Amino acid sequence: MPYKTRNGEVAILGPLTPAYQEILTEDALEFVAELVARFGPERNRLLERRRERQKAFDSGALPDFLPETEAIRNGDWKVAPIPADLQDRRVEITGPVDRKMVINALNAPVKCFMACFEDALSPTWDNVIQGQVNMRDAVEGSISFANPDGKVYQLADKTAVLIARPRGWHLPEKHITLNGQPIPGALLDYGLYFFHNARKLIAKGTGPYYYLPKMESHLEARLWAQAMDYSEDRFDLPRGTIKATVLIETLPAVFEMDEILYEMRDHIVALNCGRWDYIFSYIKTLKNHSDRVLPDRGVVSMDKPFLDAYSRLLIKTCHKRGALAMGGMAAFIPVKDPGQNEIALAKVRADKEREARNGHDGTWIAHPGLAGVATEVFNQYIGPGRLNQLHVLREADASITARDLLEPSEGPATEVGMRANIRVAVQYIEAWISGRGAVPIYNLMEDAATAEISRTQIWQWIRHGIRLDNGEAVTAELFRRMLAEELEVVRKEVGDDAYGQGRFGDAAQIMDRITTADECVDFLTLAAYDHLP
Repeated sequence: MPYKTRNGEVAILGPLTPAYQEILTEDALEFVAELVARFGPERNRLLERRRERQKAFDSGALPDFLPETEAIRNGDWKVAPIPADLQDRRVEITGPVDRKMVINALNAPVKCFMACFEDALSPTWDNVIQGQVNMRDAVEGSISFANPDGKVYQLADKTAVLIARPRGWHLPEKHITLNGQPIPGALLDYGLYFFHNARKLIAKGTGPYYYLPKMESHLEARLWAQAMDYSEDRFDLPRGTIKATVLIETLPAVFEMDEILYEMRDHIVALNCGRWDYIFSYIKTLKNHSDRVLPDRGVVSMDKPFLDAYSRLLIKTCHKRGALAMGGMAAFIPVKDPGQNEIALAKVRADKEREARNGHDGTWIAHPGLAGVATEVFNQYIGPGRLNQLHVLREADASITARDLLEPSEGPATEVGMRANIRVAVQYIEAWISGRGAVPIYNLMEDAATAEISRTQIWQWIRHGIRLDNGEAVTAELFRRMLAEELEVVRKEVGDDAYGQGRFGDAAQIMDRITTADECVDFLTLAAYDHLP
C-alpha cells in the first residue's frame, strides 16, 4: 500500500491488520520518511566507511586511538545530567518485544527492561510491527496477554523503566520502502517508538530512552545525535529529552568511547559492555591476523586480558565524563536440577562480582530467576545510600593501551568446542529464520551475538588452518563432516517430529555457506534475512 509523503512514496509490503494500521498511520510514516530522507544517505556513507576501514585491518593494520580526536580525549567536559529514573540501573533484564515477554520483564524485580528489536528479535514483519503495538500498549499501561490455558498476564503497579533497542545501522527493513528502496531498520524502530510514545512517557515522569547497538565509530554516534536533535525540534521538546545508552560491542568502537560520549553528550547516559558481540567483533575485525585467533568460545571469559582491559577502560572513561558504565549479560537460564542450578548460579555470582568490583554501575540478566543474585552482588558493592558507582574513577589505574585491548588470548581449540559451535549456530539460525530471536539452547539464552561467535570462530579456524586438540587441522571438509554429524545429534535432542517440522535443512545450508565462504560474512542476520517471511 503506497503513501505519498513530502519525501516521496512510502510503500508497505507487509499485510496490514487493524492493529498495525494504528501504528503505521500516515503521520507516523511521514515522520519515518523524514528520518530516512535526512539521515539515510549519511548512514549509507558510514556503512561504506566501515568497509573501507575493514580493508585496512584485513591488510595488516590494527585498530588504535584516533590522533585527530586527541583533544576530545584530553578535554575537560562531561555529558548532560542523567534523569532520576536512570541513575539506578544495578540490574537490567533484556528480551524481545513479544507481548508476554514485555509484561513479564516489566514486572521483574529489576530496575530496567531493555526491549529488543535487534539481536533478541527475528525481524519478521509481524515481530517488528506487533512489537511496536506491544510497546505502545505497555507505555499506556493497557497491555495484557492470555495464555491458551486461560492464565492472564497484566502489568503490576510498579514496573521497570522501559528502554527500547532499535536495530543496528546495518540492518534493512525490506517490508517498507521509500521511493522503492528498503529503509534502515534502525530508523523505523526508533521513529515509530518515538512517534507513538515520547509524549506519553514524558507525562508519566520518564522519557523516550534507547539502547543503541553495534556502532563502529563516533561518526555513527554523531548521526544518532543528529536524529535525536531533529526529533526533539520537530516535536518541540527540550534538548536532551531523548536519552540513550550506547553498547560498546565492536572492537573499533572501544578506541572511540570518549568521542562517542562527546558526540552524544546531550543525550547519552551510559555505555554498556556488550561483551558477546564484542568477542564476535574481535574475531571479525582481526580475522586475517593469524596471531590473534581466539580459542574455544567457552574459555573466552571476562578474565581474558583483552576483555578485562575493555571493561576497565569503559568504566574509567564513563565515570570521568559523568556517564554510567553498564556490565554485560548473564545468559544462564535456571533449570530444575538443584545441583546444576547451584553450579551455574555460582558462575553468575563470580561474573557479577568481577563487574561490580571493577566499578560497573549495573549489569544484564536474561531471566528473572537471576535477579536475586545479581541484585545482591550490586547492592553489596554500591552500598547503602548510593544509586551507582560513579564515584569509582579508577584514577590509580595504569593507562590502558591499544596493545592491552588487542592482547591475544591463550587457550585450546578443541573438537568438543567446534562441535558445540556447530550445534548452537545451526539451532539458533533455524530458530531465527522461523521467527524466534532469543532461544534457550543448552540452558543458555542464545541470541544473534552468541551465534555470530560460533560461526565466525569456525570460519577463522578454517582460514588459518588451526589444529584442534586431537591433532586435526580445521578445514572446510572437516567442518562439513562435523556439520552432518552434529545435525544428527540435534535431531536426536529435539526429536524427529520437531526436527521434521523445523527448518534445520535451511539452517544447515546457511551455516555451510557463511562458514566456508572465501570472505567472512559481516552478519549472519543479513545473510539469512531473505529466508524470513
